[in-house]
Amino acid sequence: MVRTESTARRSFLRWLGFTGVVIATEGLWGSGRRLVGSTTPASGRGPDDPETPNEIVAKILKERFGDRAIQRGHVTLDMPDTAEDGRVVPVGLETDLPMTEEQYVKAVYLIVDHNPDPLVTVFHLSPAIGTVSINTRIKMRRTCWVRAIAETSSGELWADYKKVTTSLNGCG
Repeated sequence: MVRTESTARRSFLRWLGFTGVVIATEGLWGSGRRLVGSTTPASGRGPDDPETPNEIVAKILKERFGDRAIQRGHVTLDMPDTAEDGRVVPVGLETDLPMTEEQYVKAVYLIVDHNPDPLVTVFHLSPAIGTVSINTRIKMRRTCWVRAIAETSSGELWADYKKVTTSLNGCG
């Protein structure tokens, strides 16, 4: 089949119309979620707070870390605010925690709240690597919180969170 300028233009206009509908719908739904999320429970945390995980993420955190407190700090999660393509989202992760034989980061967990399998990856580390600096790419199903949690050899948990907006579903 020969593709003419007319059919190419129609295809583009269909795509543009579909994209407009998706953006308009997300805008309507997004504002509704913000209104619902604007009322926070007595704890001061609401659904738009990274420290309020959904049920599946809460289960993963409980299985992996038990009742240990996850503290914010010492971990830097570098990701774009908006990921154009959820199939290939760049992630940079660093920590200033010591990497000595006595005290080191033994694992780093990446959790994406609304992915089909939220525990995206776990990096197991040893003091031999020196400083922790990880660069990778992940898939994201939709706009949500990304969690980077560093577990030290002494059992401390340090984290950084980032809410990333995705323009295109990366999980099919």
